[in-house]
Amino acid sequence: MEEKSMNRPRARDRASSLALPSDGEIAEGHGKKIIAVVCGGDSSEHDVSMRSGAGIASQLDKQRYTPFLVEIHQGKWEALLPDGTRAKVDRNDFSFEAEGARVRPDFCYVTIHGTPGENGILQGYLDLIGMPYSTSDVLVEALTFHKFALNNYMRSLGVSVADSLLVRAGKADEVNDTDILERIGLPCFVKPTSGGSSFGTTKVKTAEALRPAIEAATREGGDVMVEAFMQGTEITCGCYKTRKAAHVFPITEVVTSNEFFDYDAKYNGQVSEITPARLSAQLTERVQRLTSLIYDILGCHGIIRIDYIITEGVRSEATKPFPGEGFGMGTDDVLVDLERSEKINLLEINTTPGMTATSFIPQQIRAAGLSVTEVLTDIIEDTLNN
Repeated sequence: MEEKSMNRPRARDRASSLALPSDGEIAEGHGKKIIAVVCGGDSSEHDVSMRSGAGIASQLDKQRYTPFLVEIHQGKWEALLPDGTRAKVDRNDFSFEAEGARVRPDFCYVTIHGTPGENGILQGYLDLIGMPYSTSDVLVEALTFHKFALNNYMRSLGVSVADSLLVRAGKADEVNDTDILERIGLPCFVKPTSGGSSFGTTKVKTAEALRPAIEAATREGGDVMVEAFMQGTEITCGCYKTRKAAHVFPITEVVTSNEFFDYDAKYNGQVSEITPARLSAQLTERVQRLTSLIYDILGCHGIIRIDYIITEGVRSEATKPFPGEGFGMGTDDVLVDLERSEKINLLEINTTPGMTATSFIPQQIRAAGLSVTEVLTDIIEDTLNN
């Protein structure tokens, strides 16, 4: 969870407050690798992303790396320099001018929440110019960013997800509310298919509230997903892997008195986050195994975070067995404990999760006995040495 958004410093002030390189370090380099922490973006999550970028830059190992924040926003690509000025990024090679020297990063740590950093667009550009980066590739980013496409893909593999339907952008008038509610029921969630931080998301409890909710989600841009409500315990689990090791973090339980885990719950402290989650050892293992398996099936890279909800009740006969055997898992018991009837339902996959001091992932890293600095170093060095 990021800190409150009120009275945040401007981007220029944030840059000067970070432990960024001094003028001498820029000129000399000192043999350190230059890391561009790419943040901002063009969605409603811009400010959240800027805070994540500041968090990452502050945690990078300054003995190894020279970090620069690079903000992408509304067509502008700019490096935030130590003196509080900005330098235009040359999109031919992602270089910029700093203290009379041309600087080209060795690595991009992407922490844009939303477009263009979480939907594959930026990854495609970085691939074209041969720039190593921290996230999954174009296909994984595009798939996981579109909630409806992801849910249907994961359902085809036997993962339990809520029933949902898609309302295409510009086609909302062609959809009948009665048909939607007969299929999905009440209460339900209406959300942008490609949004985050719960912007544009509404919990709909009456038929009259459905159409305004669709309109609110549409204003965030793109298609809209109407999703069935599931009652249960919300949890989230982070994971990253390198060529040498796999790290599945302790699980966080999310408890809020709000109608759902909305923006205020996420960013204004209206939530309790319990790490490790109050789950049985058996259920904890199943969630962590599922997280690791999904990471491998999708072919993820860098840190991801998967959100789930634990519900009661056995899997329906229509649900396919999860393909564990093909990925080194002996059985499909990872999804449903038939004896205890605890069902793991996937909510969404975050491929550029929040990285401020109070976000889920840093909490889980600390609970695992690791430091954010060593995890960031692990990811960067594994990518550069691959």
